[in-house]
Amino acid sequence: MKQLNLPYRKLVDDCRTRWNSTYEMLAAAIKFKDAFSRFADREPHYDICPSAEDWTKTEKVCSVLELFWTATHIVSGSDYPTSNLFLNEVSKVKVLLDKKSLENDIFIQDIVARMKKKFDKYWGDTNLLMSIAVALDPRYESIGEGQRNKLSNRDLANVETQSGWAEYAEYLKSVESIQPQKSELDLYLKENCYIFEKDKKNGKDFDVLEWWRVHALKYKILSIMTRDILAILITIVAFEATFSAGSRVIDKYRA
Repeated sequence: MKQLNLPYRKLVDDCRTRWNSTYEMLAAAIKFKDAFSRFADREPHYDICPSAEDWTKTEKVCSVLELFWTATHIVSGSDYPTSNLFLNEVSKVKVLLDKKSLENDIFIQDIVARMKKKFDKYWGDTNLLMSIAVALDPRYESIGEGQRNKLSNRDLANVETQSGWAEYAEYLKSVESIQPQKSELDLYLKENCYIFEKDKKNGKDFDVLEWWRVHALKYKILSIMTRDILAILITIVAFEATFSAGSRVIDKYRA
């Protein structure tokens, strides 16, 4: 290492009970590959030196493991991040493992089916409709709780009528020959995928929470559902405990 002027001084051994230690071991070993070959020339008893093909395979394996290693450090640990950070990391893994079209992906189709069930619950939630009514007309918030509980969905529509938008909606119905019958979720899923262009000035990455805040008026109910889901913690345990193969270190109350 001195002859090669390598700044590194330490190899890392892996731990059989921690999968991420394999990446740490291989990533450290790659830095010393020239030192290994030089040591093999000087030490006749050193007969397990990796070949050039071995190092090529190791680098390919590391390029895959590095993505998982980085993702686990972002989505887990002491900061306990929420689900909005999960989107970017799982997308990277998705691209790495599967290059097929997302339209034919069973995993995505399963998520869409679950989203529709969740959306139907939000659409039938009276409290949610009340919050939308307040957004349309702040005067609705001054109604007493006892009186508010007696209001039906038709009453909520009357609040919108008082705000003046109902008349305009009736006008649109008279001039439009075809009215969309799809829900917000159906319209959202039919849209093209959003392609984020990173701003060269501020260098900010894509913020999914900000995107939904901007589109809250377009997707009134879906944005509220998204807000609730993305506020959920990804995990409450460190990734070392989650992926430990040595023993069960997580009890039934933590996941």
